Amino acid sequence: MNRRALSILVENTPNVLSHVSGLFSRRGYNIDSISAGVTADPRFTRITIVASGDELILEQIEKQLAKLEDVVDIKPLKDGDSVCRELILVKIRAKDTDRQAIISVVDIFRAKVVDVTHESMVIELTGNQSKLEAFLDLVQGYEILELARTGITGLNRGWDDVRYFD
Repeated sequence: MNRRALSILVENTPNVLSHVSGLFSRRGYNIDSISAGVTADPRFTRITIVASGDELILEQIEKQLAKLEDVVDIKPLKDGDSVCRELILVKIRAKDTDRQAIISVVDIFRAKVVDVTHESMVIELTGNQSKLEAFLDLVQGYEILELARTGITGLNRGWDDVRYFD
């Protein structure tokens, strides 16, 4: 099974995210990850979707998305040609005796401790999926109380011929 990340530029209109996700629902496609946010131009929103399937299904997803009225552009985010990141927040049970060891792992991954209580620490980490998985693997020896992931977002590298912000 293949995975594909798509950067979808859409008009910033009510229900646009519902239209995009509804297409997946109607066709029985699964969304592995989705993130959305307004661009530098408030007329447009960028939605990043990661989907899985065989090559035929992934091509069909792109074609069906292109048919939606609010979709302006779709770009696959290919390894090497794009920059993709995800943010995670991890709440770890941290006794006084464990804190320094956890902070050492945090420092190695250039993560940040964003909250500390007597019983736990919340760590913020941004990076590609392999970096996040490596971090989670190293902290498995501690009790992970909660974990939140934003989903992948990304942009293609370099200059793009198409301009939307005239």
